[in-house]
Amino acid sequence: MRRKTRFVCVSDTHGYTPAEAGFKLPAGDVLIHAGDLTNQGSITELRKTIDWVAAADFEVKIIICGNHDITLDPNFYAKHWPKFHNQRQEDPQKCIEVVTSASSSIVFLRHQSALVRLTRPNGPNTIFKVFGSPFSQSPGTWAWGYESIDAAALWNCIPLDTDLVVTHTPPHSHCDRRAIGSSVGCEALRQALGRVRPSLAICGHVHESRGYERVRWLRSPSTESEQVTSGTLPEPGSKKQSLIDLTGKKAPLLENDDFFFDNEKMNQGALFPPAQNILILPSGNDVEQLTASYLRSRPGECPSDPPNNRSRRRETCIVNAAIMATSWPHRGGKRFNAPIVVDLQLPVWREG
Repeated sequence: MRRKTRFVCVSDTHGYTPAEAGFKLPAGDVLIHAGDLTNQGSITELRKTIDWVAAADFEVKIIICGNHDITLDPNFYAKHWPKFHNQRQEDPQKCIEVVTSASSSIVFLRHQSALVRLTRPNGPNTIFKVFGSPFSQSPGTWAWGYESIDAAALWNCIPLDTDLVVTHTPPHSHCDRRAIGSSVGCEALRQALGRVRPSLAICGHVHESRGYERVRWLRSPSTESEQVTSGTLPEPGSKKQSLIDLTGKKAPLLENDDFFFDNEKMNQGALFPPAQNILILPSGNDVEQLTASYLRSRPGECPSDPPNNRSRRRETCIVNAAIMATSWPHRGGKRFNAPIVVDLQLPVWREG
């Protein structure tokens, strides 16, 4: 059985609160923030952002970093802090604790997966696996960067049984065009999404490419291009909700009909210990270990779904949820977008 689950998606708030940026958070089950929580990573900016995220009425809030969140990348910050000489020096560990200690509803992912089970009595009671990563390729010296030569190994870490992928960078040729028209997304990430074929891929980073595309993956991605349907959202300033319906009510049902959860094992507590509804995979949040080992990682394995048998997972909706609509130097002034709401059918882990 499946049930509609509502995701409210934002990215690139750069230290602005909803009140300051002039948007409201629509009601939903899960809030996703795809990075650039801050403008320059100060603990003051972090507290400001995490305060409104923690207070938002969502059962789960999934958060990743972005290239501007420099203090949440300890190795980068230790090496490059002098570049940001106009700031006082921060303690990265204290900055990380601002995020991790704020609320049990916050799932903070740094190139990690989590299995999330929604349990509110009046909620959808659905379950999904999400992979979140802060990495992006950015001009200049910014956090969570990587070289093109490392990209394939980096994105091959996404497990095959992932339902949602949240990255700061967009994939190449999807929601990744700058104002001048060039695509700046990651080709290796695009290829990884074609391999995994999650139902939903949320990103940001490229402010001018806010929007969404439905991508239908073909059987031979090495020799054929995927089929793309660009979506339409209300114009900036519209009072209409920026809603993407993937349930089949207002648009064709998302053509991705394979999930991997064993309801019997879940109900027996084999996957979730008592009173635990979020499992971080792998365990631990040691960023130094993660950043040192990601090149040695291997693709996730899912015995029920070999890499060359993707016939039941054909489509991914890629969403760029950037709130800030302009890029530095913000000619004409800063402008802001509204959150993007996504309705998605997910498997129910319990009735009622």
